[in-house]
Amino acid sequence: MSREMTEKREDGMDTKGKTSAKDMTSGNIILLLIQFSVPLIVGNLFQMMYNTVDSLVVGNFVGKEALAAVGSTTMIINMLVFFFNGVSVGAGVVISRYYGAKDQKRLHAAVETTIFVTFVCGVLFTVIGILLVHPMLVFMFTPEDVMDAATVYLRIYFAGMLGLLVYNMGSGILRAVGDTRRPLLFLIFTSVLNAVLDLLFVVVFHAGIAGVAWATILSQFLSAVMILVLLSGTKEVYYLSWKDLKCDLPILRQIFLIGLPAGVQSVITAFSNVFVQSYINSFGSACMAGWSCYNKLDTFIMLPMQSVAQAATTFVGQNIGAGKQDRVNQGTVQSMVLTVGSTAGIAVFLYLFAAPATGLFTGDAEVVRYGAMFLQTNVFFMLFNCINHTLAGALRGRGDSAGPMIIMLVNFVAVRQIYLFVMTRYISNTARLVGFGYPVGWTACCIMEVAYFYLRWGRGRRGDQA
Repeated sequence: MSREMTEKREDGMDTKGKTSAKDMTSGNIILLLIQFSVPLIVGNLFQMMYNTVDSLVVGNFVGKEALAAVGSTTMIINMLVFFFNGVSVGAGVVISRYYGAKDQKRLHAAVETTIFVTFVCGVLFTVIGILLVHPMLVFMFTPEDVMDAATVYLRIYFAGMLGLLVYNMGSGILRAVGDTRRPLLFLIFTSVLNAVLDLLFVVVFHAGIAGVAWATILSQFLSAVMILVLLSGTKEVYYLSWKDLKCDLPILRQIFLIGLPAGVQSVITAFSNVFVQSYINSFGSACMAGWSCYNKLDTFIMLPMQSVAQAATTFVGQNIGAGKQDRVNQGTVQSMVLTVGSTAGIAVFLYLFAAPATGLFTGDAEVVRYGAMFLQTNVFFMLFNCINHTLAGALRGRGDSAGPMIIMLVNFVAVRQIYLFVMTRYISNTARLVGFGYPVGWTACCIMEVAYFYLRWGRGRRGDQA
């Protein structure tokens, strides 16, 4: 690349003087957070459509056993995907800091290192995922009437894991510089394509649960290709240069210092949820399907908190890179206000319409009863989880990834599993009380994380030294 082109890109602008990136180091904080979060919410909504549409199609056109299979595989998929997403958090923090500091050389090294690691992880996770399918389903006490369908779905899904990882990491790079619009457009297109392919493979070609798996991985591969073309063809400062694609070890170390704790936390939390799923599986396929419906709706409730938490990470990262500690503190508080307010509104709606919402996935009355029960029992406790996610996002933006990791592991794994063990063996083994294991972990985590944040970072302690 010529010196002239490098100089044109140094401020993040293209040759026409326009940029898709967003500098969050100046301007109205609440407006910036909303502008950043809304495309993320819409994007996450469409990304969730991949698995949700799979559930809608198999639940309505294949049967409750197939619906239970799709739902029961989610936790296994999440174990590998969440680990990689944790690494992408670390990459996003590093990239956002270099972008905020206008350090072009290290910014490029971070982008190329990130993509390189993504390809390596994609190959490894594909192999690991396929090998773990049967042992994990057995470990979860998956019923015989669900086992074959779950095995088929997972093996095909893991075969296409690379597409999912490349898209997620590529869009993470764009989010780190404040660009949420273009990844959203790609995601909308491929999500609609996935829905069309689901119906084509299942309704027209009668491919059953294998059809929805193939539809998903084909759509994900297309989204990966689109994001790579964008990154390698852009004239902005975060462009991807294929000839420079390599692993910069010092930058990889920075990424792992932040990303590995987040990834390990996510994997162990997902593994803990596998235990929850195994408890649910003991109540039969109808309860499994109801739990699957609840989890799909639960992910919709989490949209605002997850999106604003991502905004908080980028906001904090950029402003620490720019040395603006006051904006860091203000952004953290305003992020929590946004998440609690928006989630409360969604919670009220889903509590009132729990049965109709569950009924979107299936017409089986018993499945709807279970799904509505789980939803109404747990939904308002999500407000505690808002604080968990937002504070964790802000902490990671500061470079403090170990703190939220330890806190969430203690509560989402240890506290939750102790509760389930004691409750099911010594008090009452019912589906409602098993499902309540989620709120127990959320509430305990919220108390501990608020205390940690105040003691570690409250009142401006330690500044931005992390």
